[in-house]
Amino acid sequence: MRLTHTFFWARLLPKQLVLNLATLGHVGARSKMPGTIGAILGFFFYAITFHYFNPFTYTFALCILTYLSAAICDAAEFHMMQKDPGSIILDEFVAVPFIFLGLNAFNPNVLEAGGWPIYLAGIALFRFFDILKPLGIRKIERIEGGLGCVLDDVASALVSCVLLHILVNNMITA
Repeated sequence: MRLTHTFFWARLLPKQLVLNLATLGHVGARSKMPGTIGAILGFFFYAITFHYFNPFTYTFALCILTYLSAAICDAAEFHMMQKDPGSIILDEFVAVPFIFLGLNAFNPNVLEAGGWPIYLAGIALFRFFDILKPLGIRKIERIEGGLGCVLDDVASALVSCVLLHILVNNMITA
């Protein structure tokens, strides 16, 4: 897909800062499973921050983080001269909270359904959709720049979120 969006301000940031942010301190560059590591770190980030956010704060924070990560990933791709290299894991990290939209501490059904199994299922579903990219997610990935880098992961997370809601609701009604 031919949609170029450049976050010029992010390209003005020091190259080393951009690469450190995009690879989460070079964790993505040193790992054999960078996307999975990014998702696990993203879950800890979710648990520490988003888990207790009210819906407005949750949504606002997601919007801000998505914009910032798209800009950072755009600049990192520019500096690395590659499209969505595996070492960039900021996109997975930021996408994880999308998986649990509506499934945080304010949803009693999650605890009733088991808590941890729901969260593990969410991460597993996310990695499944992030790796295989079905349902048009691959087309989103083709968007040029940081926008495509981040939005394909957000789409994978949103599909996982919908399936988790169905799973939780079926576990409660069963």
